[in-house]
Amino acid sequence: MARVLIAGAGVGGLAAAHRLRRQLATSDEIVVFDQSPMHTFWPSLLWLMTGTRHSDQVQRPLAALREQNITVVRGPITAIEPTSKAVVSGDARWTGDALIIALGADLVPSLVPGLADEPGNFYTVSGAQAVWEQLQTMDQGRVVVLISRIPFKCPAAPYEAAMLIDGVLRKRRHRNRVTVEVWASEPAPMAVAGSAVSQAVVDVLTERNIAYHPRHVVSEVDASARVLRFPEETAVAYDLLAYVPPHRVPAVVAEAGLAPSDGWVAVDPHTLETRFPDVFAIGDVTGIPLALGKPLPKAGVFAHREGEVVADIIAHRITGREPEPTFDGAGECFIEMGRGIAGFARGNFYAEPTPSVRAYKPGRHWHAGKVAFERHWWAQWW
Repeated sequence: MARVLIAGAGVGGLAAAHRLRRQLATSDEIVVFDQSPMHTFWPSLLWLMTGTRHSDQVQRPLAALREQNITVVRGPITAIEPTSKAVVSGDARWTGDALIIALGADLVPSLVPGLADEPGNFYTVSGAQAVWEQLQTMDQGRVVVLISRIPFKCPAAPYEAAMLIDGVLRKRRHRNRVTVEVWASEPAPMAVAGSAVSQAVVDVLTERNIAYHPRHVVSEVDASARVLRFPEETAVAYDLLAYVPPHRVPAVVAEAGLAPSDGWVAVDPHTLETRFPDVFAIGDVTGIPLALGKPLPKAGVFAHREGEVVADIIAHRITGREPEPTFDGAGECFIEMGRGIAGFARGNFYAEPTPSVRAYKPGRHWHAGKVAFERHWWAQWW
């Protein structure tokens, strides 16, 4: 009997678990570890933030995996031992034939003084709900969407957030009394996808009268005065703050020697294997350098495909039935623009010397496509 351990039940971890279950014998064990009892479909948080979803529509219980012969261990992981492919959770130590690290990135608002005092971290269920609660009563003032640090997962998300907030305010006929702005620590939107994609996003923001301020790294948040402060001595007042918090590699991953505390897990870009044999890392916890010198974006589409590739590799090594596949760097992204419209971009991020990405004309059909993908996500596993 073989055993595969999967640390983390996000997009990548679940993709790997289900693909392994289809390929391995029923006697082979797949064990998923997560400290939360729920799986959150992160792309839907933007809709939760703007009132078109409820919390029970963006989450499902992980306990349901047991019905598919996948073991679920709930609780924080206290240690990872890559040399022995072991995971410690609670009082139990589990060893396996292969280990997948899919713990994502820790969200750490406290790295910016005062930021944790604001509730609008829309990368969480509670934060997205907090933004929606404030939006419902807002009829004048200033909305700031803040990108506090780079890198962060889902490069389109904060720009989508600004456009979706704009759409809510227009629907409620308050937009003419509320300004919407994006203050970003990065130099351009979705820059890895190329200057054409970046400019297209800026153009859409301009069209919607959303001010964009790149290259501003916030140094402090005064939640009581509702003011952002920047090193350039710029002070920005706000009435509603929706923000992307700083991201950091999970401490248990750094302590295991898989990544430096200020970096990410290094992997083979095609197999996702770490320097430890049969120990893989996928998704946001990784740092994969591209030919142009920037890292592969942290995005669910890559975590999903990496999870499937790693599952295929592990199944090959256990059963010997199929040749080992490789991850090719291909990915795509829906970009919500509000008003029932979305854009779409697709490309090969491993292309050299720069990623080859094509952006398609926005339309209602792309929004419908994202809704259909959300339904498919839940239907295939729950």
